[in-house]
Parts: sequence; C-alpha cells; structure tokens
Amino acid sequence: MQADVAARTTPPSSVLLVDDHALLRTGVANIINQEPDLRVVAEAGNGVEAIAAYERHRPDVTLLDLRMPVMEGVEVVRRIRERDPAARVIVLTTYDTDDEISRALKAGAKAYVLKDISADDLVRCIRSVLAGQSYLAPAAAAKLAEGVTRVQLTPREMAALKLVADGKANKEVATALDISERTVKTHLAHLFEKLGVTSRTEAIKVATRRGLVRLDE
Repeated sequence: MQADVAARTTPPSSVLLVDDHALLRTGVANIINQEPDLRVVAEAGNGVEAIAAYERHRPDVTLLDLRMPVMEGVEVVRRIRERDPAARVIVLTTYDTDDEISRALKAGAKAYVLKDISADDLVRCIRSVLAGQSYLAPAAAAKLAEGVTRVQLTPREMAALKLVADGKANKEVATALDISERTVKTHLAHLFEKLGVTSRTEAIKVATRRGLVRLDE
C-alpha cells in the first residue's frame, strides 16, 4: 500500500523534446505522455531554442534530432553538457552514419536511436538513460563498428571530395584549391582507391554513407 502511494506521489521524470518537425514532436510527445512516470515539459524547434528550454526547465532527459536549423544537434549536446555535465541527452534521428554517431557520443549523448524505433523501445531507452545506462540502437552500433575501419583522407583529398560532392568539375576544383587540374586528378585517383570505387558517382555515394560528406537536403 505504501509503495502504491509512493508511486502516485512521485513526480514523473521530465522530458525536453527537440525537433524542427512539429508533427513528429507531437507524435513522440503523445507516446511519452502516455507513460505515468514520464512527462514532456517543453518542446523546441531549433538548437538555440533547445538550449534556452534546457536552461529554463532542467529536464531529467532531453531527446533531440541532429539536423536542425540555427544550430546542429551535436553542438547542442556539447553546450548542454558544458552547462550541466550530468545532463542526459538522447539523440533521436534518421541519420546513422558512423561519423554522426561518433560525434554525438563524443559530445556527451547517452543514447543514439533512429526514428524508426518502436514506441515501446523508445520508452525503454528513455528509462534506461534515466537509470544511468547508455543505449545504442543496433543499426547505429553496426555503423559505429564499420567506422573503425574507415579510410583516412588527407586534408586536400577531403577538400576535393567535398567540392566533387557539390558537383564541381575538375577545373572548378583546381581553381577553388589553387592547384592544377593534373593534381586534382591525382587526388581523385587516390580517393577512388581509398574508397574502393571507380567513379565520381560511386565516390559520392560511399562518402555520404560513411559520413565523410553531407549532401544538401
């Protein structure tokens, strides 16, 4: 009887929900608010709003997306953790490149889950993080393991890759990097070899999957 009374009088754990899609926030909030021990206390639609909401509400756990306007999610995680080293942050996103996952975890995120997660698993993840545990979606864990063997590119190769991903021709890449077209071709040849591809299209596809470059959405 005393345990039941305690359960009813213990306030639910507070949750801050951060995503630039209002419809998604509504759906996730509905899932969370159905649980008697959890309650969404605030929502934010961009990174700056997220930090302000965290300062104002000091939630027990924060769920946030990575790609948001004004300030990206990884930077939000980093700034929240700077303000409160004990902050519990869960990344809830559609992006699963090993680079994204690694950056988020290094910034201090306690969990990384994808938006195709089931409602039950999301609630389970939140409770695990509240209990002091970490949580990594199986797909994210696989991507992170893949990143261990990721190729290492030189600064010049990385710069050339980003320009190629932007649709630049060899001459434009040469102009942007202040190098000769012949040197551009050399960089691209090394890139193709390291990525295990034979064309620009394949290189961009592999580089995007591994998180080396980001294509405009």
